[in-house]
Amino acid sequence: MKKLTTKEILQQNLKRSSPLKDSFILWLHDIRSLHNVGAVFRCADAFGIRELWLSGFTPVPPRSEITKTAIGAEEYVTWKKIDDEIAAISELKKNGYLVLGLEQTDSSILIRDLETTGNPVCLILGNEVTGIDSKLLDHLDATVEIPQFGMKHSLNVSVAAGVALYAFLMKESG
Repeated sequence: MKKLTTKEILQQNLKRSSPLKDSFILWLHDIRSLHNVGAVFRCADAFGIRELWLSGFTPVPPRSEITKTAIGAEEYVTWKKIDDEIAAISELKKNGYLVLGLEQTDSSILIRDLETTGNPVCLILGNEVTGIDSKLLDHLDATVEIPQFGMKHSLNVSVAAGVALYAFLMKESG
């Protein structure tokens, strides 16, 4: 067994196509940490998702703190700044998207139990402390949560993004 070089890994990655590429948007709302934003850019690149949307006070590139954690992934992931979140959600729904929030609510579905029925998905992640703003929650189709079993009840937002993206990748991969 030998470790692959970065060139070999890149060649391997370029031969693959993500099942999330044309059907998934990840949306960060009110994320305060530039490092978390950078880490999510890196996850988005790794999972080959279509776009990353940034809204509220979420910082946007170019910022050295984002680049440091993203290691340049913000150059490869299409992103846009959303100024009117409710209008954007409405437009997504008109285009057939299932708009979900990664949030623990009294009606959230475990992410492994979610049925997307073939619709494209937009997954919104909220603030590191307060979660998804209630003004957005009212407009979502549903909320999903990552099953947890420990004494703490949350994950870092960038870790949660990676776990959620992997869960959706597995759903789409069959």
